[in-house]
Amino acid sequence: METFLDKDFLLTNSSAQRLYHEFAAKMPIIDYHCHLSPTDIAANRQFRNLTEVWLEGDHYKWRAMRTHGIAERFCTGDADPEQKFAKWAETVPYTVRNPLYHWTHLELKRYFDRSEILSPQTARDIYGHCGEQLQEPEFRVWGLLAKMRVEVVCTTDDPLDDLQAHQSLAHTDCKTKVIPAFRPDKFLRVDDPIFFNQYLDQLGELTYSDLAHYIDLINALQQRIDYFHQAGCRLSDHGLETIYAADFSDTAVNAIFHKIRLGNQLSPEEIAVFRSSLLYHLCQMYHAKGWTQQFHLGALRNNNSRMLRTLGPDTGFDSIGDWNQAPTLAKFLDRLDTNDQLAQTILYNLNPRDNEVMATMVGNFNDGSVAGKIQWGSGWWFLDQKDGMEKQLNCLSNMGSLAHFVGMLTDSRSFLSYPRHEYFRRILCNLIGQDIEKGELPRDFAWLGKLVEDICYNNARSYFGFYENESELQLN
Repeated sequence: METFLDKDFLLTNSSAQRLYHEFAAKMPIIDYHCHLSPTDIAANRQFRNLTEVWLEGDHYKWRAMRTHGIAERFCTGDADPEQKFAKWAETVPYTVRNPLYHWTHLELKRYFDRSEILSPQTARDIYGHCGEQLQEPEFRVWGLLAKMRVEVVCTTDDPLDDLQAHQSLAHTDCKTKVIPAFRPDKFLRVDDPIFFNQYLDQLGELTYSDLAHYIDLINALQQRIDYFHQAGCRLSDHGLETIYAADFSDTAVNAIFHKIRLGNQLSPEEIAVFRSSLLYHLCQMYHAKGWTQQFHLGALRNNNSRMLRTLGPDTGFDSIGDWNQAPTLAKFLDRLDTNDQLAQTILYNLNPRDNEVMATMVGNFNDGSVAGKIQWGSGWWFLDQKDGMEKQLNCLSNMGSLAHFVGMLTDSRSFLSYPRHEYFRRILCNLIGQDIEKGELPRDFAWLGKLVEDICYNNARSYFGFYENESELQLN
Protein backbone atom coordinates (compact mmCIF):
# COMPACT_ATOMS: atom_id res chain seq x y z
CA MET A 1 0.00 0.00 0.00
CA GLU A 2 1.31 3.47 -0.93
CA THR A 3 2.14 5.45 2.22
CA PHE A 4 4.38 8.21 0.85
CA LEU A 5 2.83 11.56 1.77
CA ASP A 6 -0.44 9.99 2.88
CA LYS A 7 -2.41 11.57 5.74
CA ASP A 8 -0.15 9.87 8.30
CA PHE A 9 3.15 10.82 6.67
CA LEU A 10 5.91 10.78 9.35
CA LEU A 11 3.37 9.72 12.00
CA THR A 12 4.44 6.21 12.98
CA ASN A 13 1.88 5.39 15.67
CA SER A 14 -1.72 6.08 16.62
CA SER A 15 -0.83 8.54 19.38
CA ALA A 16 1.23 10.66 16.99
CA GLN A 17 -1.60 10.56 14.46
CA ARG A 18 -4.11 11.75 17.04
CA LEU A 19 -1.87 14.58 18.24
CA TYR A 20 -1.28 15.81 14.73
CA HIS A 21 -4.77 15.51 13.25
CA GLU A 22 -6.71 16.70 16.31
CA PHE A 23 -4.36 19.38 17.57
CA ALA A 24 -1.39 20.44 15.41
CA ALA A 25 -2.96 20.48 11.96
CA LYS A 26 -5.59 23.10 12.79
CA MET A 27 -3.21 25.74 14.16
CA PRO A 28 -2.42 28.86 12.10
CA ILE A 29 1.16 29.85 11.33
CA ILE A 30 3.22 32.64 12.85
CA ASP A 31 6.34 32.90 10.69
CA TYR A 32 8.54 35.11 12.83
CA HIS A 33 11.63 34.90 10.61
CA CYS A 34 11.78 34.64 6.83
CA HIS A 35 13.28 36.29 3.77
CA LEU A 36 10.11 36.80 1.75
CA SER A 37 9.96 39.97 -0.32
CA PRO A 38 7.70 42.59 1.30
CA THR A 39 7.46 44.24 -2.11
CA ASP A 40 6.00 41.04 -3.59
CA ILE A 41 3.55 40.80 -0.71
CA ALA A 42 2.48 44.43 -1.01
CA ALA A 43 1.95 44.02 -4.75
CA ASN A 44 0.07 40.74 -4.23
CA ARG A 45 2.37 39.38 -6.91
CA GLN A 46 1.05 37.00 -9.51
CA PHE A 47 3.71 34.58 -10.68
CA ARG A 48 3.86 33.85 -14.38
CA ASN A 49 4.99 30.24 -14.04
CA LEU A 50 6.14 27.60 -11.59
CA THR A 51 9.79 28.50 -12.06
CA GLU A 52 9.21 32.04 -10.82
CA VAL A 53 7.42 31.02 -7.64
CA TRP A 54 9.51 27.94 -6.89
CA LEU A 55 13.08 28.35 -8.15
CA GLU A 56 13.61 32.11 -8.09
CA GLY A 57 16.05 32.92 -5.30
CA ASP A 58 16.05 29.37 -3.87
CA HIS A 59 19.71 28.56 -3.28
CA TYR A 60 18.76 25.22 -1.69
CA LYS A 61 17.51 24.00 -5.07
CA TRP A 62 20.38 25.62 -7.00
CA ARG A 63 22.88 23.83 -4.78
CA ALA A 64 21.22 20.46 -5.44
CA MET A 65 21.08 21.14 -9.18
CA ARG A 66 24.78 22.00 -9.35
CA THR A 67 25.59 18.81 -7.45
CA HIS A 68 23.60 16.88 -10.07
CA GLY A 69 25.71 18.42 -12.81
CA ILE A 70 23.27 21.05 -14.01
CA ALA A 71 24.88 24.07 -15.69
CA GLU A 72 24.57 27.45 -13.98
CA ARG A 73 22.44 28.93 -16.76
CA PHE A 74 19.63 26.62 -15.62
CA CYS A 75 20.02 27.72 -11.99
CA THR A 76 20.60 31.47 -11.93
CA GLY A 77 21.17 32.14 -15.60
CA ASP A 78 19.16 33.13 -18.66
CA ALA A 79 17.70 29.77 -19.65
CA ASP A 80 14.01 29.61 -20.52
CA PRO A 81 11.81 29.18 -17.39
CA GLU A 82 10.42 25.85 -18.57
CA GLN A 83 13.93 24.59 -19.29
CA LYS A 84 14.97 25.58 -15.77
CA PHE A 85 12.03 23.71 -14.33
CA ALA A 86 12.82 20.65 -16.44
CA LYS A 87 16.35 20.62 -15.01
CA TRP A 88 14.95 20.85 -11.48
CA ALA A 89 12.58 17.96 -12.26
CA GLU A 90 15.57 15.99 -13.55
CA THR A 91 17.36 16.65 -10.24
CA VAL A 92 14.53 15.84 -7.83
CA PRO A 93 14.66 12.01 -8.04
CA TYR A 94 18.30 12.24 -6.99
CA THR A 95 17.47 14.23 -3.83
CA VAL A 96 16.07 11.18 -2.02
CA ARG A 97 16.69 11.38 1.75
CA ASN A 98 17.42 15.09 1.44
CA PRO A 99 14.67 17.35 2.87
CA LEU A 100 14.23 18.84 -0.61
CA TYR A 101 12.59 15.60 -1.69
CA HIS A 102 9.94 15.82 1.02
CA TRP A 103 9.46 19.59 0.73
CA THR A 104 9.07 19.43 -3.05
CA HIS A 105 6.29 16.90 -2.96
CA LEU A 106 4.56 18.44 0.06
CA GLU A 107 4.50 21.78 -1.75
CA LEU A 108 3.11 20.26 -4.95
CA LYS A 109 0.41 18.50 -2.98
CA ARG A 110 -0.61 21.24 -0.56
CA TYR A 111 -0.69 24.14 -3.03
CA PHE A 112 -1.54 22.45 -6.35
CA ASP A 113 -3.11 19.10 -5.33
CA ARG A 114 -0.55 17.17 -7.38
CA SER A 115 0.45 13.79 -5.96
CA GLU A 116 2.84 12.52 -8.65
CA ILE A 117 6.55 12.22 -8.07
CA LEU A 118 8.28 15.07 -9.88
CA SER A 119 10.55 13.64 -12.56
CA PRO A 120 11.42 14.21 -16.22
CA GLN A 121 8.37 12.12 -17.13
CA THR A 122 5.92 14.26 -15.14
CA ALA A 123 7.61 17.65 -15.42
CA ARG A 124 5.83 19.02 -18.48
CA ASP A 125 2.34 18.19 -17.27
CA ILE A 126 3.03 19.54 -13.76
CA TYR A 127 4.58 22.71 -15.14
CA GLY A 128 1.62 23.38 -17.39
CA HIS A 129 -1.08 22.50 -14.86
CA CYS A 130 0.48 24.48 -12.00
CA GLY A 131 1.21 27.38 -14.32
CA GLU A 132 -2.49 27.57 -15.20
CA GLN A 133 -3.42 27.54 -11.52
CA LEU A 134 -0.98 30.35 -10.80
CA GLN A 135 -3.01 32.61 -13.06
CA GLU A 136 -6.06 32.25 -10.82
CA PRO A 137 -6.67 35.06 -8.27
CA GLU A 138 -6.37 32.71 -5.30
CA PHE A 139 -2.82 31.81 -6.34
CA ARG A 140 -1.51 35.34 -6.02
CA VAL A 141 0.72 35.95 -2.99
CA TRP A 142 -2.08 36.79 -0.54
CA GLY A 143 -3.96 33.67 -1.56
CA LEU A 144 -0.90 31.46 -1.16
CA LEU A 145 -0.40 32.79 2.38
CA ALA A 146 -4.07 32.43 3.26
CA LYS A 147 -4.16 28.87 1.88
CA MET A 148 -1.58 27.86 4.47
CA ARG A 149 -3.30 29.96 7.17
CA VAL A 150 -0.25 32.18 7.65
CA GLU A 151 -1.33 34.72 10.24
CA VAL A 152 1.93 36.66 10.65
CA VAL A 153 5.00 37.07 8.46
CA CYS A 154 8.12 38.83 9.76
CA THR A 155 10.35 39.85 6.87
CA THR A 156 14.08 40.63 7.19
CA ASP A 157 14.81 44.26 6.41
CA ASP A 158 17.80 46.53 6.02
CA PRO A 159 17.87 49.43 8.53
CA LEU A 160 17.95 51.89 5.62
CA ASP A 161 14.76 50.50 4.08
CA ASP A 162 11.89 52.99 3.83
CA LEU A 163 9.39 50.21 4.75
CA GLN A 164 6.90 51.59 2.24
CA ALA A 165 5.78 48.08 1.32
CA HIS A 166 4.89 47.33 4.94
CA GLN A 167 3.12 50.64 5.37
CA SER A 168 1.07 50.20 2.22
CA LEU A 169 0.03 46.70 3.31
CA ALA A 170 -1.60 48.16 6.40
CA HIS A 171 -4.23 49.71 4.13
CA THR A 172 -5.08 46.60 2.11
CA ASP A 173 -7.30 43.55 2.53
CA CYS A 174 -4.34 41.21 2.97
CA LYS A 175 -5.32 38.81 5.76
CA THR A 176 -1.73 38.13 6.79
CA LYS A 177 -0.07 40.59 9.16
CA VAL A 178 3.31 41.54 7.66
CA ILE A 179 5.87 42.96 10.10
CA PRO A 180 9.41 44.20 9.42
CA ALA A 181 12.43 42.90 11.33
CA PHE A 182 15.59 44.96 11.83
CA ARG A 183 18.75 43.36 10.31
CA PRO A 184 21.77 45.66 10.93
CA ASP A 185 24.60 43.28 10.01
CA LYS A 186 26.09 45.69 7.47
CA PHE A 187 26.99 48.11 10.25
CA LEU A 188 29.39 45.46 11.59
CA ARG A 189 31.30 45.17 8.31
CA VAL A 190 34.19 47.31 9.52
CA ASP A 191 36.65 44.88 7.96
CA ASP A 192 35.85 46.64 4.66
CA PRO A 193 36.39 50.42 5.09
CA ILE A 194 35.16 51.30 1.59
CA PHE A 195 31.87 49.47 1.97
CA PHE A 196 31.40 50.62 5.56
CA ASN A 197 31.89 54.30 4.78
CA GLN A 198 29.62 54.20 1.74
CA TYR A 199 26.94 52.54 3.83
CA LEU A 200 27.37 55.05 6.66
CA ASP A 201 27.09 57.90 4.19
CA GLN A 202 23.70 56.54 3.14
CA LEU A 203 22.65 56.39 6.79
CA GLY A 204 23.87 59.97 7.24
CA GLU A 205 21.74 61.20 4.36
CA LEU A 206 18.74 59.43 5.78
CA THR A 207 19.19 60.79 9.30
CA TYR A 208 20.60 64.23 8.41
CA SER A 209 23.89 63.56 10.19
CA ASP A 210 27.50 63.76 9.05
CA LEU A 211 28.34 60.85 11.39
CA ALA A 212 31.58 62.47 12.46
CA HIS A 213 31.67 60.71 15.84
CA TYR A 214 30.73 57.29 17.16
CA ILE A 215 27.90 58.76 19.23
CA ASP A 216 26.45 60.11 15.96
CA LEU A 217 26.25 56.56 14.65
CA ILE A 218 24.49 55.38 17.82
CA ASN A 219 22.00 58.24 17.61
CA ALA A 220 21.36 57.59 13.91
CA LEU A 221 20.70 53.92 14.59
CA GLN A 222 18.30 54.91 17.35
CA GLN A 223 16.42 56.99 14.78
CA ARG A 224 16.12 53.99 12.49
CA ILE A 225 15.01 51.73 15.34
CA ASP A 226 12.36 54.31 16.27
CA TYR A 227 11.24 54.40 12.63
CA PHE A 228 11.02 50.59 12.43
CA HIS A 229 9.12 50.46 15.74
CA GLN A 230 6.55 52.93 14.46
CA ALA A 231 6.10 50.66 11.41
CA GLY A 232 5.28 47.70 13.69
CA CYS A 233 8.72 46.11 14.03
CA ARG A 234 9.16 44.08 17.21
CA LEU A 235 12.16 41.93 16.29
CA SER A 236 15.78 42.34 15.32
CA ASP A 237 17.95 39.73 13.69
CA HIS A 238 21.70 39.23 13.32
CA GLY A 239 23.47 36.70 11.13
CA LEU A 240 26.94 36.40 12.68
CA GLU A 241 29.81 33.95 12.63
CA THR A 242 30.00 34.31 16.41
CA ILE A 243 28.90 36.79 19.06
CA TYR A 244 31.29 39.68 19.76
CA ALA A 245 32.05 40.39 23.41
CA ALA A 246 35.48 42.02 23.60
CA ASP A 247 36.07 44.60 26.33
CA PHE A 248 35.74 48.17 25.12
CA SER A 249 35.71 51.78 26.27
CA ASP A 250 33.93 54.74 24.68
CA THR A 251 37.27 56.48 24.12
CA ALA A 252 38.78 53.50 22.33
CA VAL A 253 35.71 52.90 20.15
CA ASN A 254 35.52 56.57 19.17
CA ALA A 255 39.17 56.46 18.09
CA ILE A 256 38.50 53.32 16.06
CA PHE A 257 35.50 55.01 14.46
CA HIS A 258 37.58 58.03 13.44
CA LYS A 259 40.24 55.73 11.99
CA ILE A 260 37.82 53.85 9.74
CA ARG A 261 35.97 57.02 8.74
CA LEU A 262 39.31 58.21 7.34
CA GLY A 263 39.34 55.06 5.21
CA ASN A 264 42.00 53.20 7.16
CA GLN A 265 42.04 49.44 7.63
CA LEU A 266 41.39 48.28 11.19
CA SER A 267 43.38 45.62 12.99
CA PRO A 268 41.60 42.38 14.00
CA GLU A 269 41.61 43.59 17.61
CA GLU A 270 40.04 46.92 16.63
CA ILE A 271 37.39 45.15 14.56
CA ALA A 272 36.46 42.97 17.52
CA VAL A 273 36.26 45.96 19.87
CA PHE A 274 34.11 48.00 17.49
CA ARG A 275 31.72 45.12 16.78
CA SER A 276 31.40 44.31 20.47
CA SER A 277 30.53 47.88 21.37
CA LEU A 278 28.04 48.42 18.54
CA LEU A 279 26.28 45.11 19.17
CA TYR A 280 25.98 45.94 22.86
CA HIS A 281 24.49 49.37 22.17
CA LEU A 282 22.05 47.96 19.64
CA CYS A 283 20.86 45.36 22.12
CA GLN A 284 20.31 48.05 24.75
CA MET A 285 18.04 49.81 22.26
CA TYR A 286 16.16 46.60 21.49
CA HIS A 287 15.54 46.07 25.19
CA ALA A 288 14.27 49.63 25.63
CA LYS A 289 11.74 49.04 22.83
CA GLY A 290 10.60 45.70 24.19
CA TRP A 291 11.80 43.87 21.06
CA THR A 292 12.93 40.27 20.70
CA GLN A 293 16.49 39.90 19.42
CA GLN A 294 17.56 36.95 17.28
CA PHE A 295 21.09 35.71 16.69
CA HIS A 296 21.84 33.25 13.88
CA LEU A 297 25.34 31.99 14.65
CA GLY A 298 27.87 29.87 12.85
CA ALA A 299 27.48 30.21 9.06
CA LEU A 300 30.69 30.21 7.03
CA ARG A 301 29.52 32.34 4.10
CA ASN A 302 30.70 33.00 0.54
CA ASN A 303 33.29 30.25 0.43
CA ASN A 304 33.55 30.22 -3.36
CA SER A 305 35.13 33.55 -4.27
CA ARG A 306 34.76 33.02 -8.01
CA MET A 307 31.02 32.47 -7.71
CA LEU A 308 30.69 35.33 -5.24
CA ARG A 309 32.19 37.65 -7.85
CA THR A 310 29.88 36.22 -10.51
CA LEU A 311 26.57 35.84 -8.65
CA GLY A 312 26.88 37.71 -5.37
CA PRO A 313 25.96 36.44 -1.87
CA ASP A 314 23.12 34.11 -0.86
CA THR A 315 23.42 31.97 -3.99
CA GLY A 316 24.31 28.62 -2.44
CA PHE A 317 27.98 28.71 -1.51
CA ASP A 318 27.75 28.85 2.29
CA SER A 319 28.38 26.07 4.80
CA ILE A 320 28.65 25.29 8.50
CA GLY A 321 31.44 27.02 10.41
CA ASP A 322 33.23 25.70 13.50
CA TRP A 323 33.75 28.68 15.79
CA ASN A 324 33.86 28.28 19.55
CA GLN A 325 30.56 29.88 20.61
CA ALA A 326 30.13 29.36 24.35
CA PRO A 327 32.57 31.76 26.11
CA THR A 328 31.77 34.91 24.13
CA LEU A 329 28.04 34.15 24.08
CA ALA A 330 27.97 33.80 27.87
CA LYS A 331 29.96 37.00 28.32
CA PHE A 332 27.76 38.92 25.90
CA LEU A 333 24.47 37.84 27.49
CA ASP A 334 25.81 38.46 30.99
CA ARG A 335 27.00 41.95 30.06
CA LEU A 336 23.43 42.88 29.09
CA ASP A 337 21.81 41.01 31.97
CA THR A 338 24.04 42.68 34.57
CA ASN A 339 22.20 45.97 34.04
CA ASP A 340 18.85 44.23 33.42
CA GLN A 341 18.99 45.17 29.73
CA LEU A 342 18.77 41.72 28.21
CA ALA A 343 15.85 41.61 25.78
CA GLN A 344 13.89 38.51 24.88
CA THR A 345 16.42 36.50 22.89
CA ILE A 346 16.36 33.62 20.42
CA LEU A 347 19.64 31.83 19.66
CA TYR A 348 20.14 29.67 16.56
CA ASN A 349 23.20 27.54 15.89
CA LEU A 350 24.25 26.17 12.52
CA ASN A 351 26.83 23.70 13.79
CA PRO A 352 25.05 20.75 15.46
CA ARG A 353 27.98 20.31 17.83
CA ASP A 354 26.64 23.44 19.57
CA ASN A 355 23.20 21.97 20.32
CA GLU A 356 23.92 21.24 23.96
CA VAL A 357 25.71 24.58 24.34
CA MET A 358 22.61 26.47 23.19
CA ALA A 359 20.15 24.30 25.10
CA THR A 360 21.95 24.95 28.37
CA MET A 361 23.04 28.54 27.69
CA VAL A 362 19.46 29.82 27.48
CA GLY A 363 18.72 28.54 30.97
CA ASN A 364 21.43 30.77 32.45
CA PHE A 365 19.48 33.94 31.69
CA ASN A 366 15.82 33.08 32.12
CA ASP A 367 14.72 35.26 35.02
CA GLY A 368 11.04 34.45 35.49
CA SER A 369 9.85 37.69 33.91
CA VAL A 370 8.59 36.00 30.72
CA ALA A 371 7.98 32.32 30.04
CA GLY A 372 10.89 31.15 27.90
CA LYS A 373 12.41 34.63 27.75
CA ILE A 374 15.68 33.25 26.35
CA GLN A 375 14.97 30.69 23.63
CA TRP A 376 16.97 28.17 21.65
CA GLY A 377 15.52 28.48 18.16
CA SER A 378 14.43 25.70 15.84
CA GLY A 379 16.84 23.84 13.58
CA TRP A 380 18.26 26.42 11.18
CA TRP A 381 19.35 26.20 7.53
CA PHE A 382 21.29 22.97 7.15
CA LEU A 383 19.58 21.67 10.31
CA ASP A 384 15.93 22.32 9.39
CA GLN A 385 15.45 18.74 8.25
CA LYS A 386 14.02 15.68 9.99
CA ASP A 387 17.19 14.56 11.76
CA GLY A 388 18.16 18.12 12.71
CA MET A 389 14.68 18.90 14.05
CA GLU A 390 14.51 15.69 16.06
CA LYS A 391 17.92 16.35 17.60
CA GLN A 392 16.96 19.92 18.47
CA LEU A 393 13.63 18.87 19.99
CA ASN A 394 15.19 16.03 21.97
CA CYS A 395 18.06 18.16 23.23
CA LEU A 396 15.71 21.00 24.20
CA SER A 397 13.49 18.51 26.02
CA ASN A 398 16.41 16.98 27.88
CA MET A 399 18.12 20.20 28.92
CA GLY A 400 15.50 22.92 28.70
CA SER A 401 11.75 23.34 28.36
CA LEU A 402 10.06 22.01 25.26
CA ALA A 403 6.70 23.24 26.57
CA HIS A 404 7.75 26.90 26.26
CA PHE A 405 9.35 26.58 22.81
CA VAL A 406 8.13 29.14 20.24
CA GLY A 407 8.32 26.60 17.44
CA MET A 408 9.03 26.65 13.74
CA LEU A 409 9.84 29.38 11.21
CA THR A 410 10.49 29.12 7.48
CA ASP A 411 13.69 31.19 7.01
CA SER A 412 12.76 31.00 3.32
CA ARG A 413 12.62 33.21 0.24
CA SER A 414 9.81 31.17 -1.34
CA PHE A 415 6.07 31.65 -0.92
CA LEU A 416 5.67 27.89 -1.34
CA SER A 417 7.69 27.00 1.76
CA TYR A 418 4.94 26.92 4.36
CA PRO A 419 4.48 23.12 4.33
CA ARG A 420 7.76 23.16 6.28
CA HIS A 421 5.60 24.05 9.29
CA GLU A 422 3.53 20.93 8.64
CA TYR A 423 6.76 18.96 8.36
CA PHE A 424 7.92 20.26 11.74
CA ARG A 425 4.53 19.61 13.35
CA ARG A 426 4.41 16.04 12.16
CA ILE A 427 7.93 15.43 13.50
CA LEU A 428 7.00 17.01 16.85
CA CYS A 429 3.83 14.93 17.18
CA ASN A 430 5.66 11.76 16.23
CA LEU A 431 8.29 12.26 18.95
CA ILE A 432 5.66 12.84 21.63
CA GLY A 433 3.52 10.01 20.27
CA GLN A 434 6.45 7.62 20.49
CA ASP A 435 6.90 8.52 24.17
CA ILE A 436 3.21 7.84 24.80
CA GLU A 437 3.40 4.46 23.09
CA LYS A 438 6.49 3.51 25.12
CA GLY A 439 4.79 4.48 28.37
CA GLU A 440 7.18 7.39 28.94
CA LEU A 441 4.32 9.91 28.84
CA PRO A 442 0.73 9.46 30.03
CA ARG A 443 -2.15 9.10 27.55
CA ASP A 444 -3.39 12.52 28.53
CA PHE A 445 -4.30 13.87 25.11
CA ALA A 446 -6.01 16.94 26.53
CA TRP A 447 -2.77 18.08 28.16
CA LEU A 448 -0.30 16.87 25.52
CA GLY A 449 -2.57 18.15 22.76
CA LYS A 450 -2.53 21.59 24.37
CA LEU A 451 1.26 21.41 24.62
CA VAL A 452 1.43 20.64 20.88
CA GLU A 453 -0.89 23.56 20.10
CA ASP A 454 1.25 25.84 22.23
CA ILE A 455 4.48 24.90 20.47
CA CYS A 456 2.88 25.17 17.04
CA TYR A 457 1.24 28.55 17.61
CA ASN A 458 0.16 29.77 21.06
CA ASN A 459 3.63 30.26 22.52
CA ALA A 460 4.75 32.43 19.60
CA ARG A 461 1.54 34.45 19.73
CA SER A 462 2.07 35.17 23.43
CA TYR A 463 5.86 35.63 23.26
CA PHE A 464 6.05 38.18 20.45
CA GLY A 465 2.98 40.22 21.30
CA PHE A 466 2.12 40.97 17.68
CA TYR A 467 -1.53 41.57 18.48
CA GLU A 468 -2.73 44.55 20.46
CA ASN A 469 -6.18 43.02 20.80
CA GLU A 470 -7.99 39.85 19.88
CA SER A 471 -9.85 41.54 17.00
CA GLU A 472 -6.57 41.47 15.03
CA LEU A 473 -6.69 37.68 14.84
CA GLN A 474 -8.06 37.24 11.33
CA LEU A 475 -7.26 33.65 10.40
CA ASN A 476 -7.69 31.77 13.65
